[in-house]
Order: sequence, then structure tokens, then C-alpha cells
Amino acid sequence: MSAKRLRHRLERYFEFEKLGTSWRIEILAGVTTFITMAYIVFVNPSILHETGMPIAAVTAATCLCAAFGSILMGALARYPIALAPGMGLNAYFTYTVVKSLGVPWTAALGAVFISGIAFLFLTAIGVRQLIVAAIPAELFASVAVGIGLFIAFVGLRNSGIVVANPATLVALGNLRQPETALSLFGLLLIGALLAWRVRAAILIGILATTALGIVLGLVKWQPQSFNPSALSATALHLDIRAALRIGVLEIVFVFLFVDLFDNVGTLVAVGKKAGLFDSVGRIPRVNRILFADASATVVGSLAGTSTVVSYIESAAGVVAGGRTGVTSITTGLLFIAALFVAPVVGAIPAAATAPALVIVGSMMAMHAVEIPWEEPLVAIPSFLTILAIPLTFSIANGLALGFTAWTILRIARGEWRSVSWIVYVLTALFIARFLYLAG
Repeated sequence: MSAKRLRHRLERYFEFEKLGTSWRIEILAGVTTFITMAYIVFVNPSILHETGMPIAAVTAATCLCAAFGSILMGALARYPIALAPGMGLNAYFTYTVVKSLGVPWTAALGAVFISGIAFLFLTAIGVRQLIVAAIPAELFASVAVGIGLFIAFVGLRNSGIVVANPATLVALGNLRQPETALSLFGLLLIGALLAWRVRAAILIGILATTALGIVLGLVKWQPQSFNPSALSATALHLDIRAALRIGVLEIVFVFLFVDLFDNVGTLVAVGKKAGLFDSVGRIPRVNRILFADASATVVGSLAGTSTVVSYIESAAGVVAGGRTGVTSITTGLLFIAALFVAPVVGAIPAAATAPALVIVGSMMAMHAVEIPWEEPLVAIPSFLTILAIPLTFSIANGLALGFTAWTILRIARGEWRSVSWIVYVLTALFIARFLYLAG
């Protein structure tokens, strides 16, 4: 087959003419998406490294699963949506599952694998649509905001801006500490770049803060050459038997739940911006989208990273004109290239990645506008969800409180018929969980 004929077949497959796009537009859009979300190459390893996972291996796993997921999404589902390890779920993996609950990172990877397989199964039998229809949208928005506060709190703590205090639990840290001052510089720099609508603001901020730290002698620059064998330190190290033995139902549920709704929320946001919905407001090829997302999570757990999700930063590529899967395929190929670039840059210090966590958390807070705060039936469960996630350092606790309050208030109002049976089942499980934990 000639190159010209292949090109025309690909253009028909990706519906270039129908969507009014071209190769140049799609490739530039893919580059834009990559630049906007490339910070994950440095931030994800820095978070997972706190579990004891080798940073070089996690960096390689991050790039590989992001490349796999994005390319699969583009080729199979034909959407301009890129994937990578999810912010929030990597923090949950590290700070709640491993550091708080004491679960070994190998078993935690096993839980991620199980959640990915479960997601594939739910997609295959069509349960996903049933769950999405049953869960109140306001609680989904509340979870997103709560996770944002959770991420921001971790960033403030890692930077030294917020420290532990025996009298008040937390307090303001010493801002004159060199590393803390460096983090403040990074936070202000990223904020200023975002104010000027610079697409690569987070990535530029991380690299510039690292560079300043090197100049000031606060960071030791240790560039390395790319070594494919680095991945062997985490690849296939997941321990599924241990995950099943210690009882990870709740952990798997959180991975599954947040992944499911993060994916749907991103899909809706990007789909609306790109005009990809059909005439009756449905999402074409939705099962292919969910299949790509779940498959990337399975591959990510095998490679050695936390749950892979669809990225809202994909909207940047859509704004740049991306309308087809070529956009996400381009982003995926750039993640493969990042495998060779990231080690040369060297390990990024916490002082440089902490500001990125705060900024990403602030971006997730935008979902608060989706909650009707004037309605107590919605406002109280939403507020409990948002507050409980960062204060208890647990997404599961926030979900449990929100669901329980939502159901009880509906019953108290006499609107018990409006609550789906699935929500009743989940609420019963959450109440049983609270009783179990109390015992």
C-alpha cells in the first residue's frame, strides 16, 4: 500500500473531513496536550518514591503507561484524550494505602491491578452505565474538590509551608527555611505563568525551581543516562496474593470509583469542548474509552505505577484544534520520547514538585461550582465529603460520609423513593465499614 493511500485511509478512519481537521492541527494539538501534562513525568515518581519504590523505575513506568494509554485511546476510541497516572490516586496510593495503612507497595500495586481488571469486567457487561446513572453528580463533584484539597495539603506539607503542631494539629512553617522559600518561589512562578495563560506553566515552573535550587546549592543535580533495565525494579513486582490476603476491598473500591468518575468527568468536559457528543447528548464509543482507560491501569500496575486516568489537560489540545485520536497518539509518542529525556534532567526535588501539587489541587477545586450550595440536602453531604478527604487523609472516608449523609437526609425528607437501590447498597456497606472500624 502506497504512503498516499495509507494516509487517506487513516484520514477516513479518524474522520478528518467530518471533524474539519488536518494532520498539522492534530499533531500540534497533541504536542500542546503533552506540554500541558508533562509535569506528571516528574511529580508522579516523586510521590510514589515515598513508598520506597525506586524513582528511576517509576519514571519509566509513568512514561510507558501514559504512552500506552494515550495511544490506545487514540487508535481504538479515536478521542483526543490523553492518559497518565492520576493525581489524587497516586497520593492515596502513597499516603493512605502504603504509609498510613502499612500496606507494602507491591500489594498496593496488586490492588491497582485488581481494580483495573474489575473495571474491564464492568465495562464488558455494561454495569458502568448503571453506576454512572445512579451516583449523584454532586457527590462526584465533591470528591473531585476533596481530592484537590488533599493534593494541595500534601504539597503544602512537603514544601514546609504547613507543619505539624501538637496544639493545633497544623501550623504555618518557617518560611525563611531555604527549601520552603524555594517552594514559595515555585508556587508564585507557576501561578504567574498560569495567569499569563502559558500552557506549559506547571512544567516550566518545576524545571525553573529546580534550576534555581541547583544554582543556590539547595539541590544536587544528578543527571543519568536512560537505562531500560531500571524498569525491572518495579515491573511485575505487584503482589496480587498479598493484596487479596490483607483484604483490600475498600482500597480497590476507591481506586475503581475515582478512576471511573474521573474518566467520565474528563470525557464530558473534553467532549463538550470539542463538540464530540451525538445529537441526543450521548457519548459515541464510550465502551472503547473505558476499555482503553482500564487497560492502561492494568498495564500501569504491571509496570509499577498507580491508577491511570484520563487527563483534563487534554482540553488544552482540544482548544488548540484537536478533534481526533491522532492528537492523543501524538501525545503518547511524546511520552515515549520523555523516557530518554527525564533521566537527563535528573531527580526533581520536593521543593519543586510541591508547588505543582498545590496548583493542581486548586484547579480541581473548580468543581465546587457544580454543587447547589443553597440546597441543604446536597450541600451538607457535599461539604462532609470535601472536608473529610483531606482532614482524615482518606478518600474512602470522604466517600463514606458523603454517601451516608446523602441517603439519610433523603430518607428524613421523605424522598426515599428518589434514591437508587445502588446508593442504598453502597450506603449500607459504608455504615457497616464505620461499625467495623469502630470495633
